[in-house]
Amino acid sequence: MAATILIVDDEPDIRELIGEILADEEYRTVLAANAAEARRLRQQERPDLILLDVWMPDTDGISLLREWREADDIDCPVVMISGHGSVEAAVEATRHGAVDFIEKPIAMARLLDTVRKTLARGRSSAAPPDPRRSPPPAPEPTGRSPAVEQLRTRIETVAATACNVLIHGEAGSGRTRAARWLLARSPTATAAMIEIGCEPGEFDAGRQDLHRLIERGPAAIILDRIELLDSSAQAALLKLLEQAAGSLRVVAVAGPRLERKCARGDFDDGLFHRLAESRVDVPSLRQRREDIPELARQFAEELPESERLPYRAIPVAAQNRLRQHHWQGNLHELRNIVRELLLAGSDRPVEVDELDQLLAASERQEFGPEPHSTLFELPLREAREAFERQYLIARLKAADGSVGQLAEAVEMERTHLYRKLRQLGIDPKQLDEGD
Repeated sequence: MAATILIVDDEPDIRELIGEILADEEYRTVLAANAAEARRLRQQERPDLILLDVWMPDTDGISLLREWREADDIDCPVVMISGHGSVEAAVEATRHGAVDFIEKPIAMARLLDTVRKTLARGRSSAAPPDPRRSPPPAPEPTGRSPAVEQLRTRIETVAATACNVLIHGEAGSGRTRAARWLLARSPTATAAMIEIGCEPGEFDAGRQDLHRLIERGPAAIILDRIELLDSSAQAALLKLLEQAAGSLRVVAVAGPRLERKCARGDFDDGLFHRLAESRVDVPSLRQRREDIPELARQFAEELPESERLPYRAIPVAAQNRLRQHHWQGNLHELRNIVRELLLAGSDRPVEVDELDQLLAASERQEFGPEPHSTLFELPLREAREAFERQYLIARLKAADGSVGQLAEAVEMERTHLYRKLRQLGIDPKQLDEGD
């Protein structure tokens, strides 16, 4: 069951934005505009976590927290939020039992990291933080194509060493799963492991956890999408690697954008060569077409169980059509196509005609409007808004509806992206197939 988070903030835009972002991460959210609503909703909903604003018109957040603590009437952790943060306010909030203190404007990566770590500790806010954010287990790459056989062999060879590894490939190709499988088969498999995203706020928070982890002994880390590291984070990571030499193994995940940053001089050469002591290239789906029938069958069996969808058989003729598609979105796109086929709800085997319609729609999303599109008949401002709407809807579907993945794919800060989606009237949870 999804964790319930009570968000208490008198500013409706901030309250709703935080609620949307957390809901996108599959948390259940309830919103309160003041202390009175917070008291009522806390009793009704029994949240697993409370995000509590300091400055509110009726009762301030610290006074409300003190009220709950003195009455011994709260059994979940509280994170304070303030637009006018100060050391004194943070100290007072901590004294009354707050587990963390976040300042506005809120860095959403920092907020999500705090929420994840706090919920992982459970309802006991006195429990010390555990920096071990172990990567979930990942099965070995699926398929029997030469490209995948070569990938498996390469991973097993590199895993047996102690060197740092760069996992490189297109988005959606299974890079992170390959990184997890590599660490699971390496001599450091028994060491403490952690996985950190490389968005600036998320990396900064994760780096503190990593320091504590290294202090306990040998450790291994997956750095997800290192091309997102800014210059200050690159310098901090390079310094950490120098200090932790011999006690830390790094598996860095990156896409083609890393090469462009290196060519422009936007990525530190010294850091790159430390991370890429060895390299594993994950093939795109276009490079392993013979695996597509097996992958499609696998998704058709997994999705009914994980998402409660009806099962449908995918005959050979449909499998053959899948093999001919371009698959710019790799495994993510294939999974989305199989999901759409299952969502059709029919108990009949998949037909080639309906598959062709889905694949054609996917290609239109990938390559944009045709030259004869009515888009070219609009004034520039309206055309730009129409294109942005089509573009973001297409990329959002490719990201399985995850605004977090969309922000990464389109290289926008998540807060700005949410505002853009709202401006264009796009609700991530209610995408209209006619859009």
